Amino acid sequence: MASHSVKILVLIAISLAHTSYGRDIEREMTIEVKPGTEECFYEMVKAGETLDVEYQVIDGGQGELDINFYIAGPLGQVLVQDLRNADGSHRTTMSEEADYRICWDNTFSHFNSKTVFFGVMIENEDDDDDDLWDAGLEASVTAEEIYEMKIEDMKDAMDRIRGHLTKSRFMQDQLRAYEARDRNVAENNYSKVNMWSLINISVMLVTGIIQVILLRSLFDDKSRLHGLWKKGAASTFS
Repeated sequence: MASHSVKILVLIAISLAHTSYGRDIEREMTIEVKPGTEECFYEMVKAGETLDVEYQVIDGGQGELDINFYIAGPLGQVLVQDLRNADGSHRTTMSEEADYRICWDNTFSHFNSKTVFFGVMIENEDDDDDDLWDAGLEASVTAEEIYEMKIEDMKDAMDRIRGHLTKSRFMQDQLRAYEARDRNVAENNYSKVNMWSLINISVMLVTGIIQVILLRSLFDDKSRLHGLWKKGAASTFS
């Protein structure tokens, strides 16, 4: 009876190990950081878990596609920092459980808002379940219990596949963000080219009209400008 209780405890321990190592969190968001401000988010990360942050500035208004970025610990210490970057990717394994602050800083800009797309993933890469088998516990359990353990292993494998699929979708979202950033840059350049082209055309038209009016006034005796030309010529030669 005691050995059967030990076997049940072993199964419960393995089940809890599978559930504790399966905490994968993924978040994606697009934010606008106003000029002269910063935007921060808090993520609770356990000891031994990995915090993976990727970001891109997809729109810089009329300014550059750059922003300051940092990750701060529970005591305010800066763990990771980027200065005036358009994008970045950081993967950090935390040594203590705490709320970590993830911030995008646009205080250096006085006029231009920055639109930032970012993704946050929290993973636990520990995979020590097989150590239980190394202790020789497989000899103390029945075939039915081994079958249940194998089922748990299959569930764990499916969880890992789900995690890989989540990472793939995360990378695809990052690629879409790159596409959005390039599209915004192209549209901004298109607007600037159109604006300066209209200004140049307007200046050329105004200049042409003025030249035509001045040239006609030289030969039109009834024109007011013609009288001014005569007075100017008379004063010049007098």
